[in-house]
Amino acid sequence: MSKKVIELEDVVIKFSGDSGDGMQLTGTQFSDTSALMGNDVATFPDYPAEIRAPQGTVGGVSGFQLHFGHTEVNYPGDYVDVLVAMNPAAIKANVRWVKPGGTIIYDSDSFIEKNIKRAGYIADPVKEDNLDDFNLIKAPISTFTEKTLKDQGLDRKTVMRSKNMFALGIVYWIFQRDLTHTERFFEQKFKKSEKIVAANKRVLKAGYYYAETIHAMPRYRVEAARIEKGRYRNMHGNAATAWGMIAAAEKAGLDLFCGSYPITPATEILQELANRKDLGVKSFQAEDEIAGICTAIGASFAGNLAVTTTSGPGLALKGEAIGLAVITEIPLVIVNVQRGGPSTGLPTKTEQSDLMQALYGRNGESPAVVIAASTPSNCFYYAYMACKIAIEHMTPVILLTDGYLANGSEPWKIVKMDEMPEITIPYASKDDKDYQPYKRDLETMVRTWAIPGTPGLEHRIGGLEKMALTGTVSYIPENHQVMTDERAKKVEFVQKSVPDLKIIGNDDAELLIVGWGGTYGQIVTAHSAMIEKGKNVAYAHFHYINPLPKNAEEILKKFDKIVVCELNMGQFVNYLRMNFPKNHYRQYNKVQGLPFTVVELVNHFETLLEEK
Repeated sequence: MSKKVIELEDVVIKFSGDSGDGMQLTGTQFSDTSALMGNDVATFPDYPAEIRAPQGTVGGVSGFQLHFGHTEVNYPGDYVDVLVAMNPAAIKANVRWVKPGGTIIYDSDSFIEKNIKRAGYIADPVKEDNLDDFNLIKAPISTFTEKTLKDQGLDRKTVMRSKNMFALGIVYWIFQRDLTHTERFFEQKFKKSEKIVAANKRVLKAGYYYAETIHAMPRYRVEAARIEKGRYRNMHGNAATAWGMIAAAEKAGLDLFCGSYPITPATEILQELANRKDLGVKSFQAEDEIAGICTAIGASFAGNLAVTTTSGPGLALKGEAIGLAVITEIPLVIVNVQRGGPSTGLPTKTEQSDLMQALYGRNGESPAVVIAASTPSNCFYYAYMACKIAIEHMTPVILLTDGYLANGSEPWKIVKMDEMPEITIPYASKDDKDYQPYKRDLETMVRTWAIPGTPGLEHRIGGLEKMALTGTVSYIPENHQVMTDERAKKVEFVQKSVPDLKIIGNDDAELLIVGWGGTYGQIVTAHSAMIEKGKNVAYAHFHYINPLPKNAEEILKKFDKIVVCELNMGQFVNYLRMNFPKNHYRQYNKVQGLPFTVVELVNHFETLLEEK
């Protein structure tokens, strides 16, 4: 008798286990397969900072959450419909995030006394966490994996590395996913070992057929989403950032140079760029953060599109060199993938606490353009725009993403190069007989870019203050004022090319919700939930921070009640108070290393609407 298939609009799944259990790979395979089957998908990997955290402990739990659906999906979900737990610690860490009546599939072989106590239970996780309230499915995942690969000539360690594929096979059956994509992945990933390819395929199918035979196993169908036609690929934010910079270099006709030092969670940008020698990318892994940005400055001076990538601690170290790029007025893109701080803080957790550092974290009057991406896929667009602004305005641009965007993924519609905005390089003319390095276009305050070695365009730049026009070293007080004013005006004039701020909702809304950067998915979903409840609320999301959109003040003054939501203690709301002090701002802040949940946002917005 075939099992009843339940139709669902969307589903949230979390794969969870020890760091060595392959949960990131398992989740990635499920999300990639779902995207290929036409679902809209958003993901959120969550893993410990330690390379090998204590096995079997809650602190060592690694998880991968994904939200896929027939309708538009903007965030990875709050509470999960299905939790796959490879050990007791995975249940301990995640049970509070499972929906009432949700399904928990766990490896019963791992529920031995040692693991139970390591996870913080006394003796019986089922009773201690009231697991009977859920659809609890005990699956002997380890045992069945060993049986499946018996007599395959593999050692036990290799065999047990495949148990995540047994769990994946179970979930593939539950949600009627195709095995083909993952089987092809095995063939590519392990092409040097046919034995490993065959083993993983066997275990994946064994999990699939095991689920088919278990009566308690539910079965669901999530139809393909109605999305805009085109070619898509599942893209995580760090890869999208790298690709956006590559596209900008191609559009501008420049070589791309990346000088960086590895740092979580930004390292994958450097890795992605290092893999693109076929596209002419030059990458350099420096010995430290300072060397990374200094090589990028040198590359920019030499005529390259130069970028450097980092996270909060690295941005602090790069501060003096960013000031050098400001005073020399050369194009440079600094990508800061924000993480929890201060100091080493929470290396693998997300936060938005580097905004003030990006705006003001340099000595002297040192203005730089600051923009922020808001989804994993639009990291491509804002990386491209950061490069465009840096080149066209001859200035450093800081692009803010965060750990949530960097590691998260979603379908990205592949764009054609002719669809991207043009990039115009303000080259100095070889025919300019009276070339002066700090002579400016008065409409943009941009100086021209003279490439070293060009006859007639010899000039000096450096960290000492320069004389207006000539670029010679100057200690004249009045000249310092002039140059300081002109550098500030140059950044201000970027506002002319910044798109207007748009609001979702009505101008007469009772509440304006404001967000910036990577909080977009949760806030826009919460806003939609409020509209469905009949609440008159509007939403504005900022991507351009310095300068702000030219209509920002006009938009904000239309609303009596404004709430600014951000993953810090109130940096952007205080920035708005500085720029537009006449408005009364409320704020909603969270600093837990986790994104907002839609539930908490909706509850807070409803409370604000009830205020008189």
